[in-house]
Amino acid sequence: MYTRLIGVVLVATSVAAIAAQSSATPPWALKVVSIPAPTSAASGQPQLSTSAKGVLLSWVERSSAAATLKFAERTPTGWTSPKVVASGDNWFVNWADVPSVIRLPNGTLVGHWLQKSGPGTYAYDVRLAYSTDDGRTFSPSFLPHHDGTKTEHGFASLMPVNDGLGLVWLDGRATQNAAHDASHDGGGAMTLRYATFDSAWKQTADLLVDAKVCDCCPTTAVMTADGPLVAFRDRTNQEIRDIHVARLENGSWTTSKAVGTDNWNINACPVNGPMLSARGRDVAISWFTAADKQPRSFVAFSRDAGRTFGAPVRIDDNGTLGRVDVDLLDDGSAVASWIEHANGVAEFRVRRIEPSGARSPAVTIATITSDRTSGYPRMARHGKELVFAWLEADPSQPPTARQLLLRTAVATVPPAK
Repeated sequence: MYTRLIGVVLVATSVAAIAAQSSATPPWALKVVSIPAPTSAASGQPQLSTSAKGVLLSWVERSSAAATLKFAERTPTGWTSPKVVASGDNWFVNWADVPSVIRLPNGTLVGHWLQKSGPGTYAYDVRLAYSTDDGRTFSPSFLPHHDGTKTEHGFASLMPVNDGLGLVWLDGRATQNAAHDASHDGGGAMTLRYATFDSAWKQTADLLVDAKVCDCCPTTAVMTADGPLVAFRDRTNQEIRDIHVARLENGSWTTSKAVGTDNWNINACPVNGPMLSARGRDVAISWFTAADKQPRSFVAFSRDAGRTFGAPVRIDDNGTLGRVDVDLLDDGSAVASWIEHANGVAEFRVRRIEPSGARSPAVTIATITSDRTSGYPRMARHGKELVFAWLEADPSQPPTARQLLLRTAVATVPPAK
């Protein structure tokens, strides 16, 4: 999937935002403290999720024989001991299509991973399993999709829905007779689908969200006060691949709408998806674009559960690789993260963004590699604490043989000035 994608040319650009931004807010006193990650050396694909209980970290550990999905939860003294969701020797593991573990409001844990379904490179399925005993045991795995095709099913995003689970994923059932990432003008497009399961784990929905989307950009999904909201990279017949959102209303998905009209024309997947954060009817979304060969990352706010969004606010300074994240804060502002890329250096950065367009100075969490091996740095908030997870090169090894290490850190959210 990924070796055939074209690269994005990085061009330094000005810091002017699309939104009419006020001057930067006072320095954001964010003190970042590293905490030991509960992982082995052969770990990657970090993911963070938040529930009423706190922040949960999941990751994949690999050996010569198998891949294993593990998780741990944040406590006042560090991470809990790791627990295993599932393991297999036939998993599809890569830097961008990342497994996850979430905790539902009733305490049930749900994990997802990708498992090969056939000999084809992109023949794999989304597998789900749940635990009702706090992760001591997990159910046998099962599928949210039932088309039976040996095609791509991945980039899933999980969320609580009512007393059960909802998820969206990229579904390639229509692509089985087309080359991956082909034109698809005559059909065979990648689609976005949605499924739900009730508290007894009976599947209660299997719906089409969008009939033509970008082939391998991560998705994102949240529950608002008005129902589920999803965001993804859309794809037109003219190869415009901007970020769209769709809402579930009265049992049906609305026609998706662009968040910012970037008009990015690219004849390949950039493997760079959006992120959503919601609290009630307040929503923040972050995304990356390289329209006009100018790589930029943005945040936009909604006060009506994603029906409309305000003007985009640029979050990077001089150039970016995207791979964004965002979390709403209690005062209606948001903290956004991205990979800044300038002068040959890549940094995992965060800053506070106000709906008015005001931005705090950026805070660097870590210096990371600029290639895809660094994956997607992640961020999550619970109460007054921010938690960060990322991959960085092991400084104890020579540059030509460095392994990537999974790192974690925390910070207390400073009060707004």
